[in-house]
Amino acid sequence: MRIAYVINSLEGGGAATPVPAIARVLATQGATVEVFALTRRDGRAQRAIVQAGLNVQVRPGGERDHAGALVWLDQALASSRPDVIWTSLTRATLLGQIVGLWRGVPVVSWQHNAFLKPANHLLLRATQGLSRLWIGDSHSVTRLTATRLAVGPDRLATWPLFSADPTAPQARPWRPGETLQIGALGRLHPAKGYDVLITALVRLRDSGFSPPCHFEVRLAGEGAERARLQAMIDESDLRNITLPGFCDDPREFLAGLHLYLQPSRREGLCIAAHEAMQAGLPTIVSSVGEMPYSVQHGVTGLVVPPDDAGALAKALRRLLSGPHQLGPMGLAARTRVLERFGEERFAQTGAEIFARLSVAGASR
Repeated sequence: MRIAYVINSLEGGGAATPVPAIARVLATQGATVEVFALTRRDGRAQRAIVQAGLNVQVRPGGERDHAGALVWLDQALASSRPDVIWTSLTRATLLGQIVGLWRGVPVVSWQHNAFLKPANHLLLRATQGLSRLWIGDSHSVTRLTATRLAVGPDRLATWPLFSADPTAPQARPWRPGETLQIGALGRLHPAKGYDVLITALVRLRDSGFSPPCHFEVRLAGEGAERARLQAMIDESDLRNITLPGFCDDPREFLAGLHLYLQPSRREGLCIAAHEAMQAGLPTIVSSVGEMPYSVQHGVTGLVVPPDDAGALAKALRRLLSGPHQLGPMGLAARTRVLERFGEERFAQTGAEIFARLSVAGASR
C-alpha cells in the first residue's frame, strides 16, 4: 500500500513531529509512506522525518494561497499514485479530501486538537463524509470528533500519538540546596497559556509566599507570542523566568527539570506533557484534552482549570511548599505513562488501523 501523508507544514513541535513513529508502524505492516508538506514554516521537523528514511516533498508556497496549494498537491499525488491519502490538520484535510474526490483515492484524516476555529469547524463538518476514516490522537479528541463533526463510530478510530520509551533520559529528584528547576516545552502561542503562568507567578510572589528553596522557570520554545510574553515578564519584574528559545533536544531539557508545567487553554493529546511524565517528572496541567485523564491529581501531579491563574498559583504553592514530594510523584508519573502508552500498545493500535485502511483501499 502506498500512503501519501499530507501535512500542513514542517514546523517543529507541531503535528509533523509524530510522523516518523507513525510511518515506522505502517512500514511494519507493508506500507510505503511519502510525506507532502503544504508549506515549510520553520522546517525543524524535516530532519527527523528524513532521518527516518521518508521521502518529503515540500511546496514552496505560503499558508493562505489555498488554490495554489491545491494545484500543487493534485499534481504531486497524480505522480505518486497513492492508494490512500492520509491527512493531518484542517488545511491538509480539506485539500486532501478534494484531491481524493478528484482522483478516486480514499482519505484518512487525523484530528489532533480539542479546539477548532468556527470556520474550520463548519468546513470539516460539511466535508466529513469525504474521509473514509477519522482518527483521534487521543480518546478525548475522538469523542469530540464524534460530536462536533457528526462522524459515526464505523468511521472513527483512536490512535494516541505517544509511544512511551522506557530508555528515555530520566530527571534526577530535587536535593536540598539545589535550585528547583521548573519548565515547559512548546511553541509560544496563546493556546499554551504561558501568559496565565506568568500571571500566576506574579500572584504567588505578591502573596508573600516564601518557598523552602529557590526556583527557576524556563519556557522552551519559539513563536509569535515571544515579544508579548517577554514584555509581561519585564513589566512584572519576574527575575526567575526565562524564554531560552527553541529546544533542539527536548529529552535532555526535560531530564534537567524537577517539575513540568502545561497550563494550556486547549490541547489534544499534548505529547510534551507525556514526555515529561516519561522522564519521571511530576506535572501541573490544565484540564484540557487528554491531560486530565493521564495525570492523576495528587498522585502523579496536579490538574487545574484552564485559564485560571489563581488555581495555577495555588498548585505551584502546594508543590513548591514540599519539594521532597516531587521525586515520588515523578516516579508514579513515569509508571503511569509507561502503562498507558507503551510501545507494544502503540504498534498494536497502528496495526489495527492499518487493517481498516486496507479495507478502504480495496474498496476504491
